[in-house]
Amino acid sequence: MKDIMNKIKNSDWQHITESMHKNGYAIISGILSDDECEILKSGYDQSDLYRKTVVMERHRFGLGEYKYFNYPLPQLIQTIRTHLYPYLASIANSWFKALNIQLDFPSDHKAFLQQCHANGQHKSTVLILKYGEGGFNTLHQDLYGDLYFPMQAVMMLSEPGKDFTGGEFVLTQQVPRAQSKAIVLKPQKGDILIFTTNFKPERGTKGYYRVNMKHGVSEVKKGKRYALGIIFHDAIQ
Repeated sequence: MKDIMNKIKNSDWQHITESMHKNGYAIISGILSDDECEILKSGYDQSDLYRKTVVMERHRFGLGEYKYFNYPLPQLIQTIRTHLYPYLASIANSWFKALNIQLDFPSDHKAFLQQCHANGQHKSTVLILKYGEGGFNTLHQDLYGDLYFPMQAVMMLSEPGKDFTGGEFVLTQQVPRAQSKAIVLKPQKGDILIFTTNFKPERGTKGYYRVNMKHGVSEVKKGKRYALGIIFHDAIQ
């Protein structure tokens, strides 16, 4: 796990922070090795790892399937979640301060989860997603309760152009009194994409205002696409 920890620590956090402020997303390349991606994919059919399976089509969420992990999380996932959080908490606090939102996130992820639990949010929200040909995910936000962390991450476990085609990651940005902006991203296998859960601050002529954002996945044209989502807050019972 030290290798993962060092990769996170040695990432260009100044650039990542600037990208989050400007765009609402940032990509950290090559955090997971091919072997680590394959290990996570190989666990997809181990039912004891998961607390719930969701077939997207049944709920009109799209076409595909995802599974929520049980606690305790696999060590690799736990390490990434724990060590990403402090860097993102600093960014989140600057966002909330700019928007005059009276909430301060602790620098330690365990302390934040304790706040979630005190709010009745105990269930793991980390999930693994699988899409086959024709699969897609409708635009949405992952909130799960009143207390939520404003950023999340997705790790690409499959290689675009090799394991699948299509299946781009899509963000939409809703600017007040204007048309929505679509952003299409193509993280590579082993990359971590960090993005806003539901909004980002934007500077206007009269100070900062909220720009709402949603995310989804475009249609997979061919092959299978696996990804792992890390949400930093827990879900309500």
